[in-house]
Amino acid sequence: MILKNISIVNYKNILSANVELSPKMNCLLGQNGMGKTNFLDAVYFLSFCKSAHNAIDSQVIAHDQDFFMIEGEYQNEDGGSELVYCGMKRGQKKHFKRNKKEYKRLAEHIGLIPLIMVSPSDSLIIDGGGEERRRLIDMVVSQYDRAYITALLNYNKALQQRNALLRQEEEPDLSLLDIWERQMAEEGEKVFVKRKAFVERFIPVFQEIYSRICQSAESVSVEYVSHCQRGPLLEVIQRDRHKDRAVGYSLHGIHRDELDLRLGGFPMKKEGSQGQTKSFAIALKLAQFDFLRHTNSQTTPLLLLDDIFDKLDASRVEQIVNIVGSDDFGQIFITDTNRDHLDQILKSGNIPHCIFDVKDGEIRKMKD
Repeated sequence: MILKNISIVNYKNILSANVELSPKMNCLLGQNGMGKTNFLDAVYFLSFCKSAHNAIDSQVIAHDQDFFMIEGEYQNEDGGSELVYCGMKRGQKKHFKRNKKEYKRLAEHIGLIPLIMVSPSDSLIIDGGGEERRRLIDMVVSQYDRAYITALLNYNKALQQRNALLRQEEEPDLSLLDIWERQMAEEGEKVFVKRKAFVERFIPVFQEIYSRICQSAESVSVEYVSHCQRGPLLEVIQRDRHKDRAVGYSLHGIHRDELDLRLGGFPMKKEGSQGQTKSFAIALKLAQFDFLRHTNSQTTPLLLLDDIFDKLDASRVEQIVNIVGSDDFGQIFITDTNRDHLDQILKSGNIPHCIFDVKDGEIRKMKD
């Protein structure tokens, strides 16, 4: 998928922009706080129907404005055109349209425009809680498997209902608890099977990319850990029902799944330097990209690289430049505060590109 043109109105500090894009490399230059990340976030919004950084949709509306709008014109793998629109007024729900037809359910859109974003916040995959690592899996599998989204949504609904019963002051209705536990188990085991299959295929790709970045100097591993590995999920959930009742929430289920990330056999969270942690996170994201590229959709994802070179030594920067400059990647968006790294990427091959200067939310195409 190629984003040919994007129009943005009142999105964070971007009050008005209409940008024609390169089908290969789009470089955004500017100092911190000028709007580079906001531009990438608008591109992200058109893929996932939400911001990568703001959980509340109204928070992306520019200050003192009443609405925001993003519209993107894409070219798909067959050469056809896709027009994607999102708009929202304060106090109202957002509207999301494909080719001028509004979606009934936003989940129907996920996967149409596959996308991977690499950003400084990816360090949370290693340093943050388990939800960050589960999101790593969910962001990929949900883009190519609609059944996965459905199972995950159904599981989360059942989990919320069960937790509500557990928090009641009076003893919960055991028959209701049983209903929600059975739905958790049925949907959770579907999610587990798909997560397990993904991780098994994902690990060797990730290890190869990390090895390229660090030039085989370090060994890394990823292990998937789930309560489903302890036996039938319904039995696991119901086994400690009295403990769940005591704490007021569900202690077991696929909402507690984990990825054990290791460097040289030791926990990455404790062992990794800043450069190793960033290299690890980048390798995870580039492996996500490679995985999506080889799914049944055969659609090359968009790749968004936001300020990825900070805290990396020259050798690792060079290896990442070689990776993303290869023919394996389609359309790329990359931000930086100076041209040094960007020039290094562009000179690594005859790559079609556009360079944009971003200042105070204004985006201007520059001459080479």
